[in-house]
Amino acid sequence: MLRSLRPLRSCYGKTIIFALVTLCFILYIKVLQVEDTIREAQSQNAKLKSLQEQNDVLPKEETYKHRARINPRHRALERPQNELEPSTESIYELSIRMDLQKQDPALGALGTSAHLSGEAARRGEEIYKKISLNQEISERLSYNRTLVDSRHPACLRQTFDLKTLPSTSVIVIFYNEPYSVLVRTVHSTLNTCNEKVLKEIILVDDGSTNDELHGKLDYYISTRIPNGKVKVLRLKNRLGLIRARLAGARIATGDVLIFLDAHCEANIGWCEPLLQRIKESRTSVLVPIIDVIDSKDFQYSTNGYKSFQVGGFEWSGHFDWIEVSDREKKRQLRECDQPREICPAYSPTMAGGLFAIDRRYFWDSGSYDEQMDGWGGENLEMSFRIWQCGGTIETIPCSRVGHVFRDFHPYEFPNDRDTHGINTARMALVWMDNYVNIFFLHRPDLKNHPDIGDLTHRKLLRKKLRCKSFNWYLENIYPEKFVPTKNALAYGQIRALSKELCADDLSQSNEKPYNLGIFWCAKKLTKSQFFTLTDTQVLRNELSCATVPHGRGDGRVVKMVSCMDNDDYNEQWSYENEHLIHLNTGLCLDHMGLRSSDELQVTRCDNDSETQRWTIQHEKLL
Repeated sequence: MLRSLRPLRSCYGKTIIFALVTLCFILYIKVLQVEDTIREAQSQNAKLKSLQEQNDVLPKEETYKHRARINPRHRALERPQNELEPSTESIYELSIRMDLQKQDPALGALGTSAHLSGEAARRGEEIYKKISLNQEISERLSYNRTLVDSRHPACLRQTFDLKTLPSTSVIVIFYNEPYSVLVRTVHSTLNTCNEKVLKEIILVDDGSTNDELHGKLDYYISTRIPNGKVKVLRLKNRLGLIRARLAGARIATGDVLIFLDAHCEANIGWCEPLLQRIKESRTSVLVPIIDVIDSKDFQYSTNGYKSFQVGGFEWSGHFDWIEVSDREKKRQLRECDQPREICPAYSPTMAGGLFAIDRRYFWDSGSYDEQMDGWGGENLEMSFRIWQCGGTIETIPCSRVGHVFRDFHPYEFPNDRDTHGINTARMALVWMDNYVNIFFLHRPDLKNHPDIGDLTHRKLLRKKLRCKSFNWYLENIYPEKFVPTKNALAYGQIRALSKELCADDLSQSNEKPYNLGIFWCAKKLTKSQFFTLTDTQVLRNELSCATVPHGRGDGRVVKMVSCMDNDDYNEQWSYENEHLIHLNTGLCLDHMGLRSSDELQVTRCDNDSETQRWTIQHEKLL
């Protein structure tokens, strides 16, 4: 019996041994997995510690709280379960450190253009198509990017008594702004405005939906910005730029309000000259020279320090840049005891994105029209109001700020309305008196528009402030401004009688000479087809005058040149028997053989030619 059991015992023993070996092998594998997990966590922590030492913008005493997530089976080998789940703050911290690791201080340094290659370049191009800004490059530029000092050398000799300068609150409105662009705006402001006068930076979130602009931004500010200088005001609903600025201004405590767009880089010493001038004249609204930051490669460009432009306007209700007039240069020499190039220059209007104003004067003078929606028109409204009601708008040459100019707006406006047009109509009806008719020539669709709303409050404000007329503004502040319906023999569309074709600037820029063209006549008068024949026999549009280049024979083009840049302009035109005659050459405007979008020409006059016959729209308004 015992002998018969021996084979069973032997078999049973082998089974036990095999099971023990298998169990040991499984335990060995599990131990290796745990060790690998722990080593991975240690490696991650070491890497993050190295990052902390490399990035001098990070507080060295700060301890990174993130820990690698461990397989639940091995939690006992690492630490208690409640410490394993990464906190929201640790996620923000990791994201911020990854952002900083991505940045290259040499890229775009001193405002130079930045370029990427390979996949990064492709990503940058793709996102540019969506938001008109190369976010990929922005994320690789340092938040503390250096810029070349673009001021006039005389600015470097200016000194300021910081103890007596007014304090300032810088207000920045943002809506889904790329995170890196906004943070760079904040850092450039902190780095270039003396902390003794910079009381606070107020970031107003106008209902952003981008996740980075919420918890991560708050965490960044709380851990990276000293002394609580930066505050974030979050609006519950999207109000638009105008009302968002009012919300920021209401909580501001500085003596001076400085409004900046969310995509700026302030240059060296930009802040103190603004505060000094307001200290001298609290009813002066001040604008820095606005340098250009390219939205594709973030190159910081200037026009040099010897000359700069100031603000003008177009009768269509749009802002325009103009040269400083000779009249203004003489005033500067007469009233300023510094080199003319750094003296404050009167500006008929301002672009509206960047300006400084005494906080009390901002409210006393009417702040913003709160019934304006979204964005647009508020800059001209404030410009006309300030000048007509006793203040001044001045460009301060020793203050320079870079601004990212985009080709298009990357977001929609509230309710998908033409807020610029409607707001501008409100402005024109309150401040432009009878000249409002010229605006409505360009925008007949806005005349009696129901969305313009009630104007009673703003008209009462104008009466309360005892403001001057718009005619006074044109005669005293902007006498260089051409009024297309004043002293005019004829104005409006120049329409061919034989075809539905009109003289047209073909939407070409007035910044350089261009050839006059022809295009299908618009049903409503447009800026590109608005021409005037003045009582001095000048044929022109709002900014350019018609000339015929020297040469022989006919078939010459009609060239449009800047009227302001040609003081010796002496070319004259006559409108006789439905012919437009260039008196200097005796040639007539002709569209023979031309199609829409072709360039107009002048040829030998022929009374029987149907292609030389034109009619000019004419309605006397003023």
